[in-house]
Amino acid sequence: MARNRFDVFNGDADGICALIQLRLDQPAETTIISGVKRDIALLKKVPDTTAADITVLDVSMAKNRDAMMTQLELGSHITYVDHHDPGEIPDHPSLTHHINTASNTCTSLIVDKLLNGAHREWALVGAYGDNMISSANALLRKSGLSPEQGERLTQLGNYVNYNGYGASEPDLHFNPVSLYQAMVPYRSPFDFIQARPDIYQALEQGYIDDNAKAAATEIYSKQPGSRAYILPDQAWSRRVSGVFSNQLTNQEPTLAHAVLTERADGDYLVSIRAPLKNRTGANELASAFPTGGGRQAAAGINALPASQLSTFLDAFHRRYAAKPI
Repeated sequence: MARNRFDVFNGDADGICALIQLRLDQPAETTIISGVKRDIALLKKVPDTTAADITVLDVSMAKNRDAMMTQLELGSHITYVDHHDPGEIPDHPSLTHHINTASNTCTSLIVDKLLNGAHREWALVGAYGDNMISSANALLRKSGLSPEQGERLTQLGNYVNYNGYGASEPDLHFNPVSLYQAMVPYRSPFDFIQARPDIYQALEQGYIDDNAKAAATEIYSKQPGSRAYILPDQAWSRRVSGVFSNQLTNQEPTLAHAVLTERADGDYLVSIRAPLKNRTGANELASAFPTGGGRQAAAGINALPASQLSTFLDAFHRRYAAKPI
């Protein structure tokens, strides 16, 4: 009797494009599980009644350890591909892992290496969307693609990544599972753009409109070496928070940026970006707070209590204080 198969992936550009590459290369009938970008405890959504074959992409092993161990003890086989800090990786015969926490890579680029570049254009969409611009540009040149093609892939990556942000799926323009299903039939992202202008244009217009609102936001707190912004409790704010953080980082590569979005309960959703010139420390800073985590270059806190706002800002500015000349 065939075992059930599950694909579990982060709902941002990196997670979606990592899975697109895998399923273009290795087609399979699977149950698909995803969510908004910050919904990373996804393995617990896989039924734990019978053993299954599970592929996990672009979500932290450390944040899914209990559910992973439950599945392994059940007899499931898990293939885990990711670039977040995994914590201690268990030695288990049914666990296959490809994890690289280097600050210049992402899950789509890890999959690209595993597949020897078989679906590189999709890997580039994921990498550009995850703000791995230097790595993506180098791979673009190596692949013989033009700067104009690179710009199109960058735009699509940014739009798909932008779509993943939000407190819940009603904040999003497209459910991440539905967006993946709309994209995966196309072997090239250029074919997708041409065939599905309805999706592409909806993402593009939302991206433009929300970014215009974010661009009008004034700095809330600044110190030499770092800047912090606070966005209001609005759907547009939740959608744009991560992309806005990336844009600020790209515009001022020597500075760290924090974008805090007010939540309905009074807490804050926080996006942290280390400087492009020093892509370290964001995960350590975020993990110092109960709902925080992420990567060295980019991390976040799902629910920073309002009472800890000053504590966070002090720690943020102190971590990225500019060294005197």
